[in-house]
Amino acid sequence: MKHIFSLLSLAPVLRGCIALVVSGACFPLCGVMVLQLDLIPLRYMLMHGVILGGAIALASHLPLVPVIAVINVFLVLYMLLLKKTSGGFSGASAGVMVLSMALASVITHITDVPAKDTLNLLWGSPFALTLANVITVVALALVLILYVMLNYKNMMPLFFNKDVALAMGINVRFHYTVMVLLIALVVAVAMQLLGAFLIDSLLILPVLCASAFLSLTKSLRGIKILFCASCLVGFVFSSGGFFVSLAFDTPPAATIALLTGLFYTVLTVINFYRKKKSEV
Repeated sequence: MKHIFSLLSLAPVLRGCIALVVSGACFPLCGVMVLQLDLIPLRYMLMHGVILGGAIALASHLPLVPVIAVINVFLVLYMLLLKKTSGGFSGASAGVMVLSMALASVITHITDVPAKDTLNLLWGSPFALTLANVITVVALALVLILYVMLNYKNMMPLFFNKDVALAMGINVRFHYTVMVLLIALVVAVAMQLLGAFLIDSLLILPVLCASAFLSLTKSLRGIKILFCASCLVGFVFSSGGFFVSLAFDTPPAATIALLTGLFYTVLTVINFYRKKKSEV
């Protein structure tokens, strides 16, 4: 325990701890949006946008997170222009994914960016964060919380059915665009923490764990409960995984993803046997 506290006295470790705890407690809100709006294809497209933005940042010697955020926002707006409706990202995202990887490959080849630097984008590290990065994480988390709190009543019908939301007079296009842009920004920031491969341990896995846990109960239901439970799971495993990684000298991103994944597996097995038992 003394060893962990001594490590927290180091500025890079403390910054990483703050960023992971805040993002773990807040970024699952975006995960709920991703799953409720069926935006998994968009999530993978944004991961490719992270690699493209990273390649541009490395080639031009610009700050990583701002460049990736701009690229992801641009890709989202480009896809929204391609679509005739506010749903169905799968077709457009496939094309953008291929285009992003092709551009990243060409840029890194022409500018002679070392392959190891490009691969570092896939794995991230909370210990590499600057004070500005931590402030960005906290600011984005606050924006995310405020949006959900102020627009919860508009989000509920949108999650249920877009046509119903339109009939209720809700500006579906506006809220859909805002949520997609928030997801794009969260993915860009989470990449710096955990890398492109393990972003889902902050976004999607806490929501899946919360959903699996809530299915074991009969009284806890609804999107509001899912929002709260997802944030609680994200907070517990991001902070817990971080301290476990310090105690056992393991990579924080992989530790958080592993612990959350194991918890989800246990819940899935319990739900499976419970369902089998009820069928007998």
